[in-house]
Parts: sequence; C-alpha cells; structure tokens
Amino acid sequence: MGFATLADCLALENEMPFTERNMPTTLYGLLSRTAGKFPDNKAVSYQILSGPKSKAKTLTWSKLKDKVTQAANLFRSLGVGEKDVVAYVLPNCNETVVTLLGGAVAGIANPINPLLEPEQIASILRETGAKVVVTLKPFPKTDVAQKVAEAVRHAPKVNTVLEVDLNPYLTPPKSWIVPLIRPKLENKDKLAHADYKNFNKELRKQPTELAFADSEADRVACYFHTGGTTGMPKVAQHTYSGMHYNGWLGSKLLFSENDNIMCPLPLFHVFACHVILMAAVASGAHVVFPTPQGYRGEGVFDNFWKLIERWKITFIITVPTAISAKMQRPVDADISTVKTAFSGSAPLPLELFRRFETATGVKIVEGYGLTEATCLVSCNPVDGEKKVGSIGIPLPYTNVKIVKGTDGGSVECGTDEVGEICISNPGVYAGNTYTEAAKNEGLYYQGTHLRTGDLGRLDGDGYLWITGRAKDLIIRGGHNIDPAEIEEALLGHEAVAFAGAIGQPDAHAGEIPCAFVELVDGATASAEELLEYCKIHVHERAAIPKHVTVMDELPKTAVGKVFKPDLRKHAITRIYNEALLKAGLPARVEQVVDDKSRGLIAQVEDNGATAKDIGDVLGVFTRPWEPILKD
Repeated sequence: MGFATLADCLALENEMPFTERNMPTTLYGLLSRTAGKFPDNKAVSYQILSGPKSKAKTLTWSKLKDKVTQAANLFRSLGVGEKDVVAYVLPNCNETVVTLLGGAVAGIANPINPLLEPEQIASILRETGAKVVVTLKPFPKTDVAQKVAEAVRHAPKVNTVLEVDLNPYLTPPKSWIVPLIRPKLENKDKLAHADYKNFNKELRKQPTELAFADSEADRVACYFHTGGTTGMPKVAQHTYSGMHYNGWLGSKLLFSENDNIMCPLPLFHVFACHVILMAAVASGAHVVFPTPQGYRGEGVFDNFWKLIERWKITFIITVPTAISAKMQRPVDADISTVKTAFSGSAPLPLELFRRFETATGVKIVEGYGLTEATCLVSCNPVDGEKKVGSIGIPLPYTNVKIVKGTDGGSVECGTDEVGEICISNPGVYAGNTYTEAAKNEGLYYQGTHLRTGDLGRLDGDGYLWITGRAKDLIIRGGHNIDPAEIEEALLGHEAVAFAGAIGQPDAHAGEIPCAFVELVDGATASAEELLEYCKIHVHERAAIPKHVTVMDELPKTAVGKVFKPDLRKHAITRIYNEALLKAGLPARVEQVVDDKSRGLIAQVEDNGATAKDIGDVLGVFTRPWEPILKD
C-alpha cells in the first residue's frame, strides 16, 4: 500500500493490465464482496447535527448492502431498467449513500446539486430522462423539497418522487417540534404525472435479496452534471469500470478496513462519491458524513477537531476553503489518529499549506481529478516528496500528455513546457464522455486522451502542475461557474456593449466571480447599478459577481473577442493591492506577468515592507507573487 515516486506507480501498472485486477465487474459484486469480508464493520456514519456527542446513525457493511439491495429492488419495481435514470436531489445523509449505490445497481444514478435553482434541476432531469427522483420531504430551514417540486413540474418523464424525512435523525425535543413547523409542499395536486411516496416506507417493503439478475457486463452506471450553471448542462457518463478504478486506487494506495475517513463534502460531487465512497466500498473503510451540508453545516468548523477525536479519524478529506476556515479555530482535541489530509477541487495557497501543517502536524496531500474522467488523475505521494503547488504524480494506469497546437496540428510538449493537459485512464470513457454526442466532438487527443481544458506542464520528476485553464471556468470553492451566464445577463442591460466575466482571487473561495463591462457609446451606468442588475438577472446565486469594473474599452483580440488574460491581471492587481493596503503595508503590485511555466505572477514593489510581511498577506491567495528585483 502507498507510493513514493512515479516509479512506484509505474511498477504497479506494469504488474498487469487493469482489466486483469481482481475487481468484480459490477458495483453490486464489489459491494457484496466487501460486505462478505467485513459484515460487522462500520461502513457509513451520519449525524445531522455537528456536536461531538450528537446523535449519529451508523450502517455496517452488511446492513448497507441490505439497504442498497432494497433500494435497487424498489427502483426496478418503479420501472427503472439498466438504461433508466434515478436522480437524487439530497443533502448528505445515509439515504443519499443508499440511493447512489442502489440507483447504480438498478439503473443509472444521477446526483444533482441541491443548491441549484429549479430551472437548472429541471434541465438536468430532462437531459437525463430521469424516471424517479429521490429528494427531501419538506423540512425546516431548507427549500430543497420546494425547488424539486417545481423542477418536476417541468420534467414530464419523472413518474415517482420518493421523499426522505430527516426528522428521525433528530432527538427530542427537536424531533417533536419539526412536525409542528414543517413547511407544506404547495400545489402538490398539480403534479399529476408524478406520484409522491415515502422513501424509507417503500424501502422496507422490498426483500434484502436482489430480485433481478445483476448486470453481466460493464455499463454506464452514473450521470454527473458539470457546467450546470446555465440552462443546458453537460452530463458526464461514468461506467462501473471507471468507478471501480477510483475504488481500486483508494484501496490499493490509501485505505484499509481499519481506516476512518472524515468526508464533509457533498454526495453530488465526484470527490465524495467516487474518490471516497467508492474507495470505501473497495477497501472496507468507514466514512463519516457530518451534517446535511457537510462543511457548510452549522457548527461543523467549530466542532471539527472534536469530531475527528470522536470518530478516531485517520484521513481528512478537504478543500482549500475549508482549510482556511479550520485555521481560524484552535486545534482543541486529540487528533493523533490522523495520518493525512487530502485536498482537491482548487489550488491550495502555500501559506495556507504551511499554517495547517504547523497547527496540526498533519501533511496535506494535493491531488487532481475531474468529473469527465470519473475523477482521479494525479496525487502527491503520501509517502514521498510533496511538491506544494503541484497536483502530484499521475496515478497507476493514468497516462498524461501535455499537448499544444501548431500550424501543423497538435504536438506533445517537452519537460516543463506548457500545454493542454490530456489524460487517458480507466475512468475516461473515450468517445462517450458526455450523453450528448455532439459535445464529444473534438474532445480527445488522438482519440484516446481526454482534453481537460486545463493548461499545465510535467516537470523533470514527473510531477504535474496546473498553470491556467483553457476553459475559462470560474471555480468558486470547487464549484464550477460558467462565465457565459454572467456575461449574457450583463449584455441584457441596455447600456452594456461588451462584458467579460472572470474569477478574481479570493482568500476563502480561491476565486469568486467579477465582471468587466464596456458601455454603449453615450450610455451611462454605474458599477453599483450593474451589480444590482446582476442580482436579478444572474440566476445562480453563486455566479452573481462580487465586483463590476466599468472600462472605457475592454481589451480584445484581433477578431474582437474579449481578451481575458488582461482582465485577470487587472483583477489580481486590484485585489492584491487592496489586501496590502488593508494590512497597512506600503508594498504594491506594479505589474502582473504571464510566466510560461508558472502562469500569472504578481510582481511587487516592496517600498520598504519585508518579504515575510508581504508573504503573510498575499500567501492566502492561489496566484503567486514575487518581489521586483532592484538594481
């Protein structure tokens, strides 16, 4: 178990082809094998409240297998076949795990982000042709049930909505109060095409033996939406073999049946579903999901270290925004069981890495994955050199090519030469990444390697570095935002001629949306007015820009396209100088340069400030800085 160098990964790969690894063909086969090995071991635990002594519900591997079997039987009884879709719009809870696994056994499971707006949820339901939706029963302080009801009205193929009630996770007096204040689902009678049923009640009617023949071969088992901030999302297809690849990596390189994994990430994201849950299914490890909202849950950060102690956690799963929040709380519990913390979804600032390691004594391992590849691509080695800022070594059976275009076509880059990251591994469903065939056109290098849209390089030791994004996506705390939605909204304003949206640096979220506009000749509109306009016309709350800059003229390419690298330089300069000014330092960013191996770098004139003081302020941001060297 474990790896230290690229050679270790290659040695594992050279043992045998992945298809010859001892992995069952189907998810149900893999779950059955683990449940047979460790029937009484804890599989998943969940607590609705964040307190270190709050009520928790645990499923053993044998109990989880029984519930997954019942769920698969239930979905089949509702007309779900191998090519039919079970969507779920749920916060984290044990039923979410059961729905994901049961849906993938019976048909195709389709997790949907419950933070999306009804029109976006409806769009995904229509795109996937979902027959069954599992969601929350109306519950205080959440509007998930109401949003899904509205979405189902516009998804005519949905025939059944199964409701999960979170109240059984509570204890008195809260469990007594909820039925008295539970919101009612309005206009339920208008949903004539969908029957509403109680998920757990229907589950209990089903046998704990599979009532149908399991799949005989590899097939698509999950749909994950990506780029779903606009009306028509892209839906990525994941096969059993891709899911098992992620599970095998976890079981071979990281986890065993003796590990306890803290995962406060959402079960609509591949990080939680495939990297963690599938690794647990393959290894027999125990996963703890605290609160419905995970890291967003009330009190999670305040109680985080005590929860680590409660569950004797050995691996922490996190993202940069969560690490930043943890560093604002003292380590007030025994966390000596923790071996490693894994961080993904966005680049980790160097200063944050250092603070975490100093405060906890725990090493952070950064990795890289993407929805289109069923997630995992590379990881800094747990047992070897961790290059901070790198996304690590390509994992076994993953081949990475760095490719750039020339007049003669595409060519592969040399060491430390920047190009587009293209990957091939068992998680890449080459030719069929998206459900919509047209979206797969031009998506592969040489027909085998997925073009990620990320720009990066491979160094002399085989470590992968990201230097930028060809796709222009804004990644806010790991959540993808399509800048087109912001730009289209702003262009609807009568005074706006051109608009460009980018991610501006943010110490907490990595980056947050901001926008630049050029006005129509003779028109007037203030930045404040345009921000208010965006609050109404940008439909996803996370995509509403936090800052608007009105420019006399936006930078443009020769063909008139807004040139976003200059906008990014503008935003970095503004944010960094604001942070330096707020800290009372005289240093200022003089320019932002585009380094071919490191991406955009802020060059800072110290004006008498020390490098340490500047680093303390700017080290919380993901984009690097360097002093201007004096003659």
